[in-house]
Amino acid sequence: MNVVREIQKINERELKEGLTGSASWHHKYKDSAWVFVGGLGYELTEGDVICVLSQWGEIEDINLVRDQDTGKSKGFAFVKYEDQRSTILAVDNMNGAQLLGRPLRVDHVEKYRLPKELQDKEDAQQEGGGEQGGEGGEPRSAAAWKPGHAYEGKEIRGSHTLAQGVDVWAPQVWHVTVEV
Repeated sequence: MNVVREIQKINERELKEGLTGSASWHHKYKDSAWVFVGGLGYELTEGDVICVLSQWGEIEDINLVRDQDTGKSKGFAFVKYEDQRSTILAVDNMNGAQLLGRPLRVDHVEKYRLPKELQDKEDAQQEGGGEQGGEGGEPRSAAAWKPGHAYEGKEIRGSHTLAQGVDVWAPQVWHVTVEV
């Protein structure tokens, strides 16, 4: 059985049994504000994904995974919400939803790890000061901890920009060729 249907079955069972709080399967992910979003159209940008998923809460960070050589989307992303409770709404409401004719897989991420290049950047900033982050134990600046700080100044490969995107709400036009 695929993951989309499995999550839907678990949610239906919880509703039927009235499970909430620590009895819910979502409780396991109470310490993570990250969700995985798969099945995205390759033409979608970070801005498109934010637009669609922001209906469940304020988005703090996004990692639309792209091919390193071409800069094209690989069709999945990791999204961090400002409030962890938004992850429950996103998983319950967007998992299995159709976007550009493709079913989405939306699921919790228990322990998100930054991409290697960004983790190396974070580690380099922490050297010498432990959690404090600065030379001689000085506190790290507040700017270093703001939402999206790990992606600040990072260029998106190719011609993609956050302002460029696809109208995900437009009616789809399908071109079908029939051979007789």
